[in-house]
Amino acid sequence: MPLMTLAWDKLIPILRSHHRFILTSHIRPDCDALGSELGMAGILEALGKQVTIINGHPTPPILTFLDPRQNIRVLGETIQADEVSGDCLIILDTSAWAQLGPMAEVVRRFNGRKIVIDHHVGEDDLGTEFYKDTSAEATGHLVALCAKEAGVPITKSMANALYAAIATDTGWFRFASTTSATYRIIADLVDCGASPSTIYGDLYERDTIGRVRLRGRILSRAIEECNGQLVHTYVRKDDFAESGALPSDTEDAINLTLAVEGTKVAVIMIEQLKGGYKVSFRSRCHVDCNEVARQFGGGGHRAAAGAFMEGEFIDVQNRVLQAVRAALLKGA
Repeated sequence: MPLMTLAWDKLIPILRSHHRFILTSHIRPDCDALGSELGMAGILEALGKQVTIINGHPTPPILTFLDPRQNIRVLGETIQADEVSGDCLIILDTSAWAQLGPMAEVVRRFNGRKIVIDHHVGEDDLGTEFYKDTSAEATGHLVALCAKEAGVPITKSMANALYAAIATDTGWFRFASTTSATYRIIADLVDCGASPSTIYGDLYERDTIGRVRLRGRILSRAIEECNGQLVHTYVRKDDFAESGALPSDTEDAINLTLAVEGTKVAVIMIEQLKGGYKVSFRSRCHVDCNEVARQFGGGGHRAAAGAFMEGEFIDVQNRVLQAVRAALLKGA
């Protein structure tokens, strides 16, 4: 059955009653963040609204195909904080202050109505109204349903953006979060003009030599522990310059380690150019990635989550691996 846990009877009137909307999402935006923003912008524009999409981080170069008209602005680059104005702000695909990055202060100071549309489990007190369905595999699915509930036709560009959102957040439909409802909404998006082959090609068949070399480094550092149940690896910031890769080239790299037979939990630490480490967790066993990530101020889903950590490399690595080992042993 379709996902119906959102209070559409409350959300749709909000969308209709306001006029100037600000849309934002999490830092290091992925396809679900970008696709959800672009899909929601399409809904609001069809309703005759004024829409501005603003993110705290730029769109990764490999994902710019989602926004060919370059409608997504970047705080501090193409728009300044004092230029942000509207009467309703919508946060998509995150419910955490830390994930908003530079946009967090904008959200705090925003005087209009503030709402969240999300599918992640954890949440902070963002001073917003929450419209969440944690059983949804992607926020893009919720946005696609929103278009239906609002009676807005999904255009080809919206369909492509939302297809990419759902396809990537389900690991191209191979994760356990994929359900029959996923395929039904995907079929609808294809009927509306989404091109699976084109989207796949844009996402996975445009590798640079730097991206390939970086992935080689990531895989060469993979270490097995706990009788092969845990595989972990890392990226240092020098690796980007030495391989000719971009930070965005680490997207989905963690999933490569899950291909190792017997792996139940995968971890990757990625040193950020401005300092600190982005840590990603994946699980296909009893280990709850959301619970592990929340120990470090992060969050996400049971099977996939992340956190940002400060500190020296060895210290951060030790803290992360101790937590994962303990989680593995807990259910042994």
